[in-house]
Amino acid sequence: MDWVEAVILGIIQGLTEFLPVSSTGHLLLGRHFFRLDEAGLFLDSMLHIGTLIAVLTIYWREIKELIRKPFSRLSMLLVAGTVPTVIIGLSFKDYFEEISKTGVTVGWEFLATGCVLWLADTMKSRGHKQLDDISMMDAVLIGSFQGAAILPAVSRSGLTIAAALFRKIDRGTAAYFSFLLSIPAIAGGCLLQVKEVLEGQAEKLSFFSLFLGTAMSALFGYLAVKWMISLVKKGSLKGFAIYVWILGLSIIGMQAAGIF
Repeated sequence: MDWVEAVILGIIQGLTEFLPVSSTGHLLLGRHFFRLDEAGLFLDSMLHIGTLIAVLTIYWREIKELIRKPFSRLSMLLVAGTVPTVIIGLSFKDYFEEISKTGVTVGWEFLATGCVLWLADTMKSRGHKQLDDISMMDAVLIGSFQGAAILPAVSRSGLTIAAALFRKIDRGTAAYFSFLLSIPAIAGGCLLQVKEVLEGQAEKLSFFSLFLGTAMSALFGYLAVKWMISLVKKGSLKGFAIYVWILGLSIIGMQAAGIF
């Protein structure tokens, strides 16, 4: 793999981790297109670290406050949202990894993500709850939706923002809580990939390619978070729904034709 491919995959990861279109699904397509496989698995881990750096950079004040007050209400909400994600992730990890390898359900997962986004967008103006109004049950349900994003083409950010909107949480607060909740999820995902990294063919990647890919992931992840916060507050999610519907139908068509 050359540095151009690493840069492209880094940009894809950075944008799609926080845009509601599924980073895992897009990276799967990218690895398929570049024929990377094991080397792609190693790169995936570093690209996720890039997006983790991005969200930590944006929310470093909040992180510092959470460390200073580990038993604050926000800390407990994040714990409540993370627990169901961990339970779902560990319980079904092997099963969903097998699905990811074949990619057989990817098209249908993109279609499902689009349906959730479209439905959530129709409800986005009804939210009124601010951060102080979010209940533990709200956090648990949002975390459960996040756990469902273990499927390769189901968007983590899309599902958590949608779940928050379903629970009548204010649009800006929905994005804020979703991105904060992504921090333990992304960090945990990186840790779970350690085994794959150690078993993968890391020697196929040059340090320069790896550095560029990770840097692009961090940069475009930062830009994506900033844009999504503004978009969720004032814009529409329906454009993303249409995009993943088109992508999903295209993949299903390619699978039927035997070219994917």
